[in-house]
Amino acid sequence: MNITKTTLLRYLIGTVVCAFSAQTISAEGTKLPYWKDIQTVAVNKEAPRTAFMSYDNSGQALTGKYENSPYYKLLNGKWNFYYVDAYKDLPANIEQPGADITWKEINVPGNWEVQGYGTAIYTNQPYDFQPSNPQPPHLPEANPVGVYQRDIEIPSNWDGRDIYLRLEGAKSGVYVYLNGKEVGYSEDSKNPAEFLINKYLQPGKNSLVVKCFRYSTGSYLECQDFWRLSGIERDVFLFSQPKTAVQDFEVVSTLDDTYKNGIFKLDVNVTNHTAANKNVTVTYELLDADKKVVTSAETPCSVSADGKNTVTFNASLNNVKTWTSEQPNLYKLLISLKEDGKITEVIPFNVGFRRFEIKPIDQIAGNGKPYICFFVNGQPLKMKGVNIHEHNEATGHYVPEELMRKDFELMKQHNINTVRLCHYPQDRKFYELCDEYGLYVYDEANIESHGMKYDLRKGGTLGNNPEWLKPHMDRTINMYERNKNYPSLTFWSLGNEAGNGYNFYQTYLWVKDRETKGMNRPVNYERAQWEWNTDMFVPQYPGACQPFASISIIFRLHTRNLFPFCQHVLLLYMPASRYICVFSPKIIRQRELFRKSTIRKHNLLIHLITFSIFPRKNPRNRSPLFSCSHTRIQFQIQ
Repeated sequence: MNITKTTLLRYLIGTVVCAFSAQTISAEGTKLPYWKDIQTVAVNKEAPRTAFMSYDNSGQALTGKYENSPYYKLLNGKWNFYYVDAYKDLPANIEQPGADITWKEINVPGNWEVQGYGTAIYTNQPYDFQPSNPQPPHLPEANPVGVYQRDIEIPSNWDGRDIYLRLEGAKSGVYVYLNGKEVGYSEDSKNPAEFLINKYLQPGKNSLVVKCFRYSTGSYLECQDFWRLSGIERDVFLFSQPKTAVQDFEVVSTLDDTYKNGIFKLDVNVTNHTAANKNVTVTYELLDADKKVVTSAETPCSVSADGKNTVTFNASLNNVKTWTSEQPNLYKLLISLKEDGKITEVIPFNVGFRRFEIKPIDQIAGNGKPYICFFVNGQPLKMKGVNIHEHNEATGHYVPEELMRKDFELMKQHNINTVRLCHYPQDRKFYELCDEYGLYVYDEANIESHGMKYDLRKGGTLGNNPEWLKPHMDRTINMYERNKNYPSLTFWSLGNEAGNGYNFYQTYLWVKDRETKGMNRPVNYERAQWEWNTDMFVPQYPGACQPFASISIIFRLHTRNLFPFCQHVLLLYMPASRYICVFSPKIIRQRELFRKSTIRKHNLLIHLITFSIFPRKNPRNRSPLFSCSHTRIQFQIQ
């Protein structure tokens, strides 16, 4: 039987098409739930943006307090709660308002493990749900779920406005329902999830349900060395904006080559959620500490129906007061929108003028070339820093502002000027306080897959598995877009202990592209080591570091229990040389986990791991910007 090449080709194409069609039908018929699907990182969630609040007038806006806006409603407090150890045990239709459920109560925010539900787990490298031989994206069927419910009512003065629900942090796979209808889904537990909820609302009382799966595919990128806890762990609130409003903005506030004069650029993105074209006026004012306007401008902005537009402002300011750790001078930015001559919203934000550079100095290294240093505002910077985790003995990962302030005050008392966020972005209030107190922030994406190790081959690190590119990009972009405007933001980190490879090449390129058009801050990644996708060589852990002579340990425990280990023990290295150390306390063993008992009953074994940061260009034989040591200290608290 003779078969022509054309016939054979048609046969093969037909076979492939049929196989693909069958595969598509099969996949559609067995659609994965969101929490099991690698490619579903969010559903119906708003694009990430700067954390800001909309106010009625400049008087309210200048306070900077969300609660002073008439368009803000905090939902923290007592919620109804239902917990199961395995998702299959959930009552049917639990998200429906009429469901017959025996609710208990829980405090929001606050992880459920510290409120009597489930088990808190401390582990370092392994996944708590699969300590050995993890097989992503496989997750345990015994997956605990906590369901939160409360009723909400929308203020009458919000009529005709866009209404948003914002969860600042919840772990891990989070479903949101209003009046029994699915609103959306989110996985990145350390970045906000924001939903536009107008079409789900009804007059009067509304039933809000948040369903949190302890584990999701996102858990494979949240293998950080700390207590593994679950549930709503940051603020939950409603807010509203006009139908034509500021969607986001980006500030560049740097210095010219004299380091005295400010260079200011402001991009404002305006969206129109109406069916008609809109003509609005965008105005900005920049005020100094005495509330004197130092520069301002306005421009008309046309926005098409259901469209968006961007306006740009530029200004130069002579003899600005610069922002540094020693003198954190801040200006107040007010962005206003006017429609038909009437102000419809005012948005405040803090601005600091600073310039970050990596460049050589006159001093010559052993290889005959100049040392390369990190400069702030034209001066080489000596960094003295600490790592920090979110932890509170009473609420788990929820840290209120007053506790943050205690930490910052202790840091400043001991000449700490830098803080590394290990290993995820913090709450927005943390950055605002770093702006205020004067702390250089080393921000880190919520990415750690240490449990997969670092093998580049298939089945090894997720950092080199293209199937996981979308989750890596999503978490990086979430961090960047929310935090891009904080004056204290000094370094970007792509993650921690997650291997290297294709996914981190892509996240590095994305952030570098944004930074070269903006503040030009360094983009670093520890596991890149000597590869090209890091601006600095940053060996943060033992092996690449030299031991040092003297250590001074300063520790504070807030109450009589030993719950807040990682955050509330601050360790300071007193250098005997030019090397600077950053200590990260890691609790390796505790006699009784999470047991309420007095401090004197505990023996602690603390594993101090520090890290070094070198300039990326020719780092060998150069002084590091950071250095490290590795030691273990065992002691008994009397």
